Amino acid sequence: MRLPLKPTAVWGVVKELRAAGEDFRPLLVSGAPEHAEALRAALVEEGGDANAVRDLSGRPPAQYDLEGARVLVHLVAGEAGEDDEKTLRLADRKEVEVVCVLVGVPEDEVPDVPYVLATDIVAVAPGEPLPFETIAERIAERAGEASHHLAARLPALRPAVVESIVKGLSVQNGVLGAAIFIPGADFPVLTLNQIRMVLRIAAAHGEEIDRERIPEVLSVIGAGLGFRTVARQFAGGIPGLGWALKGGIAYAGTRAVGEAAAAYFSAGGAKRLGESVRPRS
Repeated sequence: MRLPLKPTAVWGVVKELRAAGEDFRPLLVSGAPEHAEALRAALVEEGGDANAVRDLSGRPPAQYDLEGARVLVHLVAGEAGEDDEKTLRLADRKEVEVVCVLVGVPEDEVPDVPYVLATDIVAVAPGEPLPFETIAERIAERAGEASHHLAARLPALRPAVVESIVKGLSVQNGVLGAAIFIPGADFPVLTLNQIRMVLRIAAAHGEEIDRERIPEVLSVIGAGLGFRTVARQFAGGIPGLGWALKGGIAYAGTRAVGEAAAAYFSAGGAKRLGESVRPRS
């Protein structure tokens, strides 16, 4: 199926992701040493790169520790104290995204934490283990467009990162699909976003992003065009609701492509598929 955009636009997205990958910044962990060590161990499980996590626990980080960082996970035993507030203030000043984990605090008694949004606080009830999946979800959200680089080096973060990528770009395409009224004008924009999504999912699985990858990515993207064709046909037949229908199908189509890409690269991509059809001796 022919894509509604130029190959140079696709290559532009590839170069964009490759350039961003050259500026990898490790995840920072600080605060209570025993809890920070437990989190770090969970992060580097499943063959994770120990160099992708920097442990700053046991002391207030200095300015150079946070220089250029993207995400800091700060763990607090009980309520935040003076050293905790100093660390969080420095992260705020350095524009580093923060996930704050309060260990030993019931969910219904979560206090306000200076310099941290309420949505970025994870409460751990007394005696409960660290909720790694929840922490991973927060890290993926705070890492934003750089999250796939972390997932490539820390497979334990991969499920949360892939879900964040699929959800974020599906919502974005849903909004764009509803907002662009000129027939056909949404095709290039939505397709480019789908390509960006699939490439980020591939990168999150540690796949090399280069020219040879483009045909493989486009084969995964092709299915999404059918959804937008359906949207285009039905939108004109429902006066007043066409915009909502277009937005809903743009969201669903992008979501479907993202989930297919996640399954595809999780199974090993083209390499694994090739092995599965190789004749047995």
